[in-house]
Amino acid sequence: MTVAAASHPVVSGATTAASGAVLPMLGFGEVRHTRLRPARNAFAYRGYFLMLPLRAMQDPAHAAAQTCLARNRNAALSFFDTDHGDGRAPAEGGALAWLDAFLREQGIDDATGEVWLHCYPRVFGYTFKPVSFWFCHGAPDAAGGALRAIVAEVNNTFGERHFYLLDQPQWGLELQAAKQFHVSPFLHVEGRYRFRFMRSARPTGERYVARIDYDDAQGAVLQTSVNGTLEPVAPVTVRKALWRYPAMTLGVIGRIHLQAARLWLKRVRYVPKPAAPDTTITRQTRPPV
Repeated sequence: MTVAAASHPVVSGATTAASGAVLPMLGFGEVRHTRLRPARNAFAYRGYFLMLPLRAMQDPAHAAAQTCLARNRNAALSFFDTDHGDGRAPAEGGALAWLDAFLREQGIDDATGEVWLHCYPRVFGYTFKPVSFWFCHGAPDAAGGALRAIVAEVNNTFGERHFYLLDQPQWGLELQAAKQFHVSPFLHVEGRYRFRFMRSARPTGERYVARIDYDDAQGAVLQTSVNGTLEPVAPVTVRKALWRYPAMTLGVIGRIHLQAARLWLKRVRYVPKPAAPDTTITRQTRPPV
């Protein structure tokens, strides 16, 4: 599986390409996953994700806080701050307060512009989020609100969480980080991840691609991506998501176990879970490539 570079101009992550507005978005697209060895296993499925401008959503007067997206309350499709970071409650500033503190602790104090969070929602109260991406921008008066940092928030099925911090990223630029966290029982905790993110303006709407590939000492092992066309959260797009994919988040965890069974049947070696790493944070390999 290969994801081509964006053929249309990459746009700023601070606004949506279609309208220039800062609004919560639903991304309708596809997840792709190809394991190259020791046994080939590939799958793709369609679905959707959220892309949320969290700073704008913190302002009750902003249009981003006035959409039909249910935040921190039960609904057919909802977003809860406590599903991210350290589980910080809304009364304590929620997920955005956690992120700001996290970045400051890592020496990044200039990511004060918009923060876009790519994640799965809760659907009928349930979610599992294998990976979420935080796109952190500088202030609008600093390089036009350029992308300043990306945080990849990874959850495994053992209830553990790890953060990969990508400093000084650029859209379309490959970034690398050592694998430090156990995710699959059919892969060792070794090697490296290669990250690449793209957003591009197209006539049908803004297109977004996140790609994570995994290599070990022998070369490429996994190639994965999620892509989607971004549409503003509105009653019509929420209905579209729920009608087309009514059990989407249950499907995420179900497919994880289904693919594990397929690898077992293909006699891929099982890797027992190691102890969790001493730290929950891994920074990118320097320099970026």
